[in-house]
Amino acid sequence: MGAFDTILYPIKWVVAWILYLFHELWTFAGLDPASGWTWALSIVGLTVLMRIFLIPLFFKQIKASRGMQVLQPELQKLQKKYKGKNDPASRQQMQSEMMALYQKHGTNPFASCLPILAQSPIFFALFRVLYSMPQIADGTYRDGQPLGPIDQAAASQFLDATLLGARLSQSFLGEGATLNVRILTAVLIVLMSVTTFTTQRQLTMKNMPQSALDNPMAKQQRMLMYLMPLIFAFSGVYFPIGVLIYWLTTNLWTMGQQFYTIRKMPAAGSEAEKRFKERERAKLERKAARKGVPLEELLPEPPEPERPVQRGQRVQPKRKDRQRRPGTPGATGSEAQTGASAASPDDAAEVETTETPTPAGATGEGKTPQQRAAERHAKRAAQRRAEIERRGKGPGKSSK
Repeated sequence: MGAFDTILYPIKWVVAWILYLFHELWTFAGLDPASGWTWALSIVGLTVLMRIFLIPLFFKQIKASRGMQVLQPELQKLQKKYKGKNDPASRQQMQSEMMALYQKHGTNPFASCLPILAQSPIFFALFRVLYSMPQIADGTYRDGQPLGPIDQAAASQFLDATLLGARLSQSFLGEGATLNVRILTAVLIVLMSVTTFTTQRQLTMKNMPQSALDNPMAKQQRMLMYLMPLIFAFSGVYFPIGVLIYWLTTNLWTMGQQFYTIRKMPAAGSEAEKRFKERERAKLERKAARKGVPLEELLPEPPEPERPVQRGQRVQPKRKDRQRRPGTPGATGSEAQTGASAASPDDAAEVETTETPTPAGATGEGKTPQQRAAERHAKRAAQRRAEIERRGKGPGKSSK
């Protein structure tokens, strides 16, 4: 066993156990343990289980990809700012500003690679497990030792299992490859390339705002969208059928998971968000038709825009109401009545009313709280002045 297998041995051991347990599960469900379908479904079960564990990394990848696409215009401005400046101080300052941009948008260029990096050890471990099956079957693997629960009997059963006339351990260019092996391998490679292309297309074309599609990074992703299927086509001929099943299953899982995420949580300003809003409005229209109410009653109220504070405008502090001296402007309730009854006719000349001018056309709800409070105070002062004058000219009192 080489150094590569030695490093991967713990992961190979885990993969062998999961593969064996799924094989026992399908056997318990009634499938033939020596059938290629049983072992193929075991590989599918291994793939699904691994992808479930990688769901948090998948959402981080989606978030990072969106952030990097939106961030591209600002990165281009930063590159133009430091264009031609190759001194160490400028390079360090540029790196610092780039890191500040990444922290501001909550993304980084490495987060989008997390699922691929996390899957790579599992992929290579499965590849080495299938590659070691002949050695385990003939007893030459690690001096006749099994790989986890896979002993000579289980390995021999796997090697003899066929799927549509092709053995799972064989590859397109492998030794002893039959016509059935090459046909099945070619079909799996085509399906793998199509699912990869579809996944990349729905991520870059449907879930990105139009402003983020006209930058170098978006162009690179579109180029990869056409290049990756070709890479799989040339490299897939060297992989066993079992590994191609794993690869196709993980592509299908990624495509479905991504479709659900884009449908339910589209990126702002993208084509997916436009369709999401259309679906939500259609749901509200159907709900309004069932209840027999206007659609406007079910539409969410738009948030009120914040009124910008003008530069230099002082925000009036709020204070608690304090007891006013009877008879002064602004006194209310019993205070105003006490002040009115205690005032004499000579005091009428001393009562002054300060009115705040109201801008032309500002009526009703257009007035500020300060203007409405000033009008109330002026109205109360006028009422008190009229009451004082009426009392001064009442019966039994002579007017000057």
